[in-house]
Amino acid sequence: MTRTEQPSIEERIAACLDRRDLAQAATEALQGYGPQIFGFLTAVLRESDAANEAFSEFSEDLWRGIGQFRRESSFRTWAYQLAWNAARQLIRDPFHRRGRRLRTSEWSRIAEQVRSSSAAVREAAIRGRLSEMKARLDPDEQTLLILRVDRELSWKDVAAVLSEPGEPLDDAAVRKRFQRLKTKLHRMAKREGLREILAGSVLPSSGSGTKVQ
Repeated sequence: MTRTEQPSIEERIAACLDRRDLAQAATEALQGYGPQIFGFLTAVLRESDAANEAFSEFSEDLWRGIGQFRRESSFRTWAYQLAWNAARQLIRDPFHRRGRRLRTSEWSRIAEQVRSSSAAVREAAIRGRLSEMKARLDPDEQTLLILRVDRELSWKDVAAVLSEPGEPLDDAAVRKRFQRLKTKLHRMAKREGLREILAGSVLPSSGSGTKVQ
């Protein structure tokens, strides 16, 4: 098999699930998607201890729950659902963190590797004035922005991640949220003299036809 024919993360996970090797499937998932998940949690929670706590919970939830993954979405989308649920729990209950630790040395090692990877740190870093502006958004707004713009999830997948239990969101509702968020960002940018930065960024100016519309 040539380098260009190497299986994707999704394919490697699926192969492990097909043979019911759940431990290896979880390892592939955490090694493959862990850095971007940790970056996502760091950007949303904005504080390293909280991100570490949420990542520990996410990792354990993935470890324990991977056998219940039904392949109704990509594994990546399912992983972001777990991560957002972990973040949301900390946001709602910040004074009662459980201090969870993975229960096997192997999983602890993998999680720590992800936390300390320079790629994850670089991905999570907030740079420049535009990033500082985005950092002032509330967690729900930041999550919507990261999932749609930075991670390029489809509207359907963003809706799946953001849906509350028993209260599913549809594509149209998420698109409306994003339009309101985009308007808010452009107003903030105008007040702070950042219109020229927004014009050259991944966020579209009003009325443009970029991929995030």
